[in-house]
Amino acid sequence: MAARVRQTVTRLADGRELIYFDDTEPFVSGAATRETRDRRVLPAVAAMSELRRDPLTGEWVTFAAHRMDRTFLPAVAECPLCPSTPETATEIPADDYDVVVFENRFPALGADTELPGTEFSGTDLRPRRPAGGRCEVVAFTADHDATFAELDAVRARTVVDVIAARTATLSAVPGVRQVFCFENRGAEIGVTLQHPHGQIYAYPFLPPRTTTLVERAREHRARTGRSLQRDVLDAERRVGTRVVWSGTAWTAYVPAAARWPIEVHLAPHRDVPDLTALDETERDELAVLQRDMLGRVDRFFDGVDRVPYIAAWHQAPIGDDREHGRLFCQIFSVRRAPDKLKYLAGSESAMGAWISDTTPERIAARLREVGT
Repeated sequence: MAARVRQTVTRLADGRELIYFDDTEPFVSGAATRETRDRRVLPAVAAMSELRRDPLTGEWVTFAAHRMDRTFLPAVAECPLCPSTPETATEIPADDYDVVVFENRFPALGADTELPGTEFSGTDLRPRRPAGGRCEVVAFTADHDATFAELDAVRARTVVDVIAARTATLSAVPGVRQVFCFENRGAEIGVTLQHPHGQIYAYPFLPPRTTTLVERAREHRARTGRSLQRDVLDAERRVGTRVVWSGTAWTAYVPAAARWPIEVHLAPHRDVPDLTALDETERDELAVLQRDMLGRVDRFFDGVDRVPYIAAWHQAPIGDDREHGRLFCQIFSVRRAPDKLKYLAGSESAMGAWISDTTPERIAARLREVGT
């Protein structure tokens, strides 16, 4: 991580880890330290998650019944991601902060306890295993009403450094197969907290999307000797029809088979497996590009101030098949019109066969049009 960001590691009242990442004075120089004492009285986190493999698809499904009672759209005065005040103690003990990472109080992953006997005893039709791994929350700013697109260049760059640092740390945890960094924004997406934040999942298995990406990349490599994602990026840059933004180190383009009403991919020009491999120049340009693209998403529809979206970082697997992964960010939205959402109905939900109401070329044209 760049020297301009200072880390302070502490523990919350229930033992969960919290890390302050400071990029402002007097904290970045160490002249002062953020408040680290959590004055709440909290029970220990009891994650009862487990994984079960679907025998029909081979996919792992996570069961985390304890999340049913997690915090849901609290009032601003009760937001757990805002700084603490003399009257209210939140997840963040300090009265202000730059960027904070902490272990999720209601994690989908992280249970390492033994499970009772499996169903279908004596067969392997439905194997079960503890849902090891880790789930973290990344609070981008203390400003409850901000958006990522509204962060200044320094703060956006700090967030890039933070998720890269956490990717490096979590990638070294035994049993982790992939680190997934993402931001959910908007009630339509299903967020439970409106404060600007992202999340990081350290999966103990390869998710279905990654498995498919790896399989396709492996087939392409065997057939051509080249990287599939690199070939796709080069083709998009050469044709240019769906390119929205082109810089020195990054290109933003709408994929030729975009599934969502708004979708754009941010891809580095250099072949890198994950965020940790980005150099300083690439991180600087990424901080500019990501804010720019998210701002365009918010301006996509006339009369809509904040469009719901997911910004998902696809990173290479850890261990086997790492050579077949390549970093890219997928930004997409479920909104298809100012007053309409894209619902995954029968064909999409049951069969995985997508039907789009627009074209990638129209999406790209609109994203170029709303640029500043």
